[in-house]
This record gives sequence, structure tokens and C-alpha cells, in this order.
Amino acid sequence: DELGHVSGDEAVAMAQALARSEGIFTGTSGGGALAVALKKAQTLKAGSNMVVVLPDTGERYLSTPLFDAIPADMTAEEQALFDEAPPTSALP
Repeated sequence: DELGHVSGDEAVAMAQALARSEGIFTGTSGGGALAVALKKAQTLKAGSNMVVVLPDTGERYLSTPLFDAIPADMTAEEQALFDEAPPTSALP
């Protein structure tokens, strides 16, 4: 275990990148945790494993500028992927 730090700007940028590219809706704590983990991963031996916990959700940031640049609706490509996915018990 160890403690790592990133700037607030890095945490915000990572939270936005997660939302935009992976559809993971986390806040700045989650963005910061992943930013630190990615820096740490660069120092690990090949084949190492790491677990990263994203400690918050983006819900409380909806009324802030954090996700202003992230569209609320799916793109046509995202919708096509969703439509092609087999039904599950969560989304019958």
C-alpha cells in the first residue's frame, strides 16, 4: 500500500476521460484514484496486477461544469452497440 497524489486538474481530466471514453461515471475522487494508479502502473514489472477502486459516483457533479462537455445521449455508434447486446436480467 502507498499513498499517491495528483492535482485537481489531473483528477478532473481523468474523470472526464472515463466518462467520455469508457462510459464510467465517477467524480474527481475516482478520476484522481485512476490517475495515480496509471502513474504507478508505469513503474510496475511486466505481468504485475493492480486493483483500483473508484470511490465515488458522478451524480453529485451533475450541477457543476465537470461533465458539461459530455453529451447526455448516446452516439449512433453507442446506440448500435447497445441494441446489439443480448438481453440480460438487468436489461430484459
